[in-house]
Amino acid sequence: MSETAIRLVTEIPGPKSREIVARREAATPQGAAKLTGLAIERGQGSRVEDVDGNRFIDLAGGIGVLAVGHCPEGVSKAMAEQAEKLIHMCAIVGSYELYVEVAERLNALVPGDFAKKTLLTNTGAEAVEAAVGLARAYSGRQGVVVFEGAYHGRSNLTMAMTSKFSLFKKGFGPFASEVYRFPFPYSYRRAPGVSEEEFIAEQEQRLAECFISVVDPAHVAAIVVEPVQGEGGFIPAPASWLARLRAICDEHGIILIADEVQSGMGRTGLLFAIEHSNVIPDMVTTAKSLAAGMPLGAVTGRAEIMDAAHPGGLGGTYSGNPLACAAALEAMDTIAKPEFLARAREVGAQIRERLEKLADQFPGIIGDVRGLGPMLAMEIVQDGDNRKPCMETTAAITTETLSRGVITIRAGLYSNCVRFLPPLNIPDSDLREAMDVVAESVAAVAAQRAGD
Repeated sequence: MSETAIRLVTEIPGPKSREIVARREAATPQGAAKLTGLAIERGQGSRVEDVDGNRFIDLAGGIGVLAVGHCPEGVSKAMAEQAEKLIHMCAIVGSYELYVEVAERLNALVPGDFAKKTLLTNTGAEAVEAAVGLARAYSGRQGVVVFEGAYHGRSNLTMAMTSKFSLFKKGFGPFASEVYRFPFPYSYRRAPGVSEEEFIAEQEQRLAECFISVVDPAHVAAIVVEPVQGEGGFIPAPASWLARLRAICDEHGIILIADEVQSGMGRTGLLFAIEHSNVIPDMVTTAKSLAAGMPLGAVTGRAEIMDAAHPGGLGGTYSGNPLACAAALEAMDTIAKPEFLARAREVGAQIRERLEKLADQFPGIIGDVRGLGPMLAMEIVQDGDNRKPCMETTAAITTETLSRGVITIRAGLYSNCVRFLPPLNIPDSDLREAMDVVAESVAAVAAQRAGD
């Protein structure tokens, strides 16, 4: 790699990117939105190059898909070799060893000292939907508890489970029934004068109240929770609150499902984000970085729950595709190594240090810095005292970083967070260069806002 990662040779986006984006807009529906105007030609590690020859540092990582970076050599080689042997079979028709190996590997990696089985799917949404279906089949109940700020996918059931209405759900109803939404402990937005400890204790008490006022626990098949909310704004669930969820599930025979689609596969510095709390879920859903960019999701859980569906009740034409499985085995081998996870935690520490310095420097813009390990976000506000969300400033910051050669994207219930999802093995030099650009961009937007 060259000494400087960023290389800008045209305006951003460049003419060739604009041409391709115009063709995309003419050929595809406007609902399939795009966060940048770039047309990307190639990627390697933490860097991508567009069709105009501009090179960027990617801190979006395919929205959390690229824990091992763009085109990792082992993954690319495994896929190329697999493509010479078997591209598709369909696991409904016949078995192939790669499918079995991925399931065995996940059974071994997912937390819990009990017999497990794994179902492979195409996407995270399919994994979540399958997990709910299995929980219902096993328990004989219908209710599903989810949380404010949650994002679980774009199928009809998972859209019902997803919290953010205007961006994901508007105009698409009616949605699936028997979904019950509880508050999530978003501590940054607690009432003035309430300590974080008091707020969390209050939220734990509200769980008990919701099981009276919202739904009876005897009706609930599953509680589905993101250990760190992704689209909700990278909000970690407090360990004691997760432990309370586990206790409620144990008391009432409810299945606890950890949605680790974005937070899993090393994204928080441990293999699964739920491990930070020492809480053991009954089922875990994964996708995104599981297969290094190939479409693959999975549900891993207690064997007796996973066996609840009748033969033929689960499956899909492409689920567990051989190429995706080949990629997943290579990705998991890399991510599960202690040295890789240690490096991920180092990356997180470096990003957090830079973001907290920025928050100290610009308290009227950056209201909060939060997350676990290298899964971090800064919440952008109009005024640091009143904590009013500011989507416009967030968009200005991501636009500014892009113009300077760093890809960042938004998140949050109010779309006012800048999230950081770099490859977990990003070199120090690329990370420093990228975070310098982030700092310069925040300063530039702050200066512009002060002049308005």
